Amino acid sequence: MAGGSGTRFWPWSREAKPKQLLALTSSTSMLAETVSRLKGVVPPSNIVVVTSRRYRRQVAGELPRIAKDCILAEPVGRNTAACIGWAATEIRRRCPDAVMAVLSADHRIGGRSGAFGGDLAKALEVADRTRRLVTFGIRPESPATGYGYIRAGAAVRGAAGAREVDAFVEKPKAAVARRYVANSNYYWNCGIFAWRADVILEEIAGNLPELASGLARLEATRRGRSIPAKALDRIYGELPAISIDYGVLEKSRRVAMVPASFSWSDIGSWDSVAELWPADRNANATRDPLLALDSGSNIVASGGKPVVLLGVDNLVVVDAGDALMVCARERCQDLRSVVARLAEAGLGELR
Repeated sequence: MAGGSGTRFWPWSREAKPKQLLALTSSTSMLAETVSRLKGVVPPSNIVVVTSRRYRRQVAGELPRIAKDCILAEPVGRNTAACIGWAATEIRRRCPDAVMAVLSADHRIGGRSGAFGGDLAKALEVADRTRRLVTFGIRPESPATGYGYIRAGAAVRGAAGAREVDAFVEKPKAAVARRYVANSNYYWNCGIFAWRADVILEEIAGNLPELASGLARLEATRRGRSIPAKALDRIYGELPAISIDYGVLEKSRRVAMVPASFSWSDIGSWDSVAELWPADRNANATRDPLLALDSGSNIVASGGKPVVLLGVDNLVVVDAGDALMVCARERCQDLRSVVARLAEAGLGELR
């Protein structure tokens, strides 16, 4: 899934080039990293990318080994249930008994070499053999309040290591998150899934009938290997906008969890890159030339320009060439509203 706009990474992330196409965690884009992570588990010919129509050409440039008809371009974003449903419909058409993994193009995966690939192969096997909707659970490293949690239940019969999902828990308050960390039955919900294409479509039909009907109408317009652009524009925009979590997973009775052996983080805002970039002894994180005097816990992204900080703490400083952003670290999540305000201020070209 690679269609988001990444507004919380403004001013580097723009409508014209969103977060997943940026090199935030390494020297390559987050999208290219996500695809390379599948090496040895899913061949390039079996990788489908769902993105926005406006990013299709950039996505194709980032992923030259992915066939053009494996890049599905949404005319408008309708949240993850529609995105996944459309991909599952396309995958089932090509291979009726396919088992599919669902990944986001903006996650950071770490841990020992081969851990992610091994875990993903196991999840795909569990999904295929048990016809379950399989999600990954990440053992909490801290009482994070920005993540949703999974409460795991009994072991799944016939699937070594997999557990039933008793409940999905919303982002908790700090005191509740501390209790979750101390309880071995709670895991972070990382939003990486595995299931048979036909099974997720059955679940969409049972829990989101309006979406299922829309996907069927869309498929009925197919001409050979493609859906006419006019039909896609007309029907896709009418699909309900709801997440796969709310629309299906929280309602389904056949969800299982595989505890992950890899590490994971959601690169959701500038504050999160502090864990990824080199930092000095005063916790100033940057990949650029920096002289920090009496300054600590700052994040600097200057695109190679030397930066001097003097007597400031807990700031984020981002230079995008045509725009400079300085904010308090605790306000990083508010950048989404800043992007909306730019248009109101007559600065829409900077969105």
